[in-house]
Amino acid sequence: MTAAISAKVLERFPAGSPRGSWPAEEYAARRRAEGEPATVVMDLESDAFLVVVPADAD
Repeated sequence: MTAAISAKVLERFPAGSPRGSWPAEEYAARRRAEGEPATVVMDLESDAFLVVVPADAD
């Protein structure tokens, strides 16, 4: 069983960041501090972290 979730990508970050560096998480935290429901997900096909919000969060 799969569920389709519609989301808007705010920013992309390559997965190969230096050890101890979490730019996607830091970006998402700043967006959440501004009241936006940002979440980090992994895009396995592009090997990148995506910061997303629900599509209806405009």
